[in-house]
Amino acid sequence: MEQKIKKVVDKIKKSKHIDEADKPAIIEKIEEWKKEKAAISELSGKLESWWLKVEPIFAEIGLV
Repeated sequence: MEQKIKKVVDKIKKSKHIDEADKPAIIEKIEEWKKEKAAISELSGKLESWWLKVEPIFAEIGLV
């Protein structure tokens, strides 16, 4: 995924169809999205870890 994002950024930088003034804002948004994606991935991992701890409790009372 990182390589695909880098490729998109490179294409945006080279694009003749996008105004030069707009390119930095577009690239900044892509960088923000990448950070959010990393945060979501980290949160997902933490939730999965949490679930592994509480799942037996839910199973014991018949909710799983």
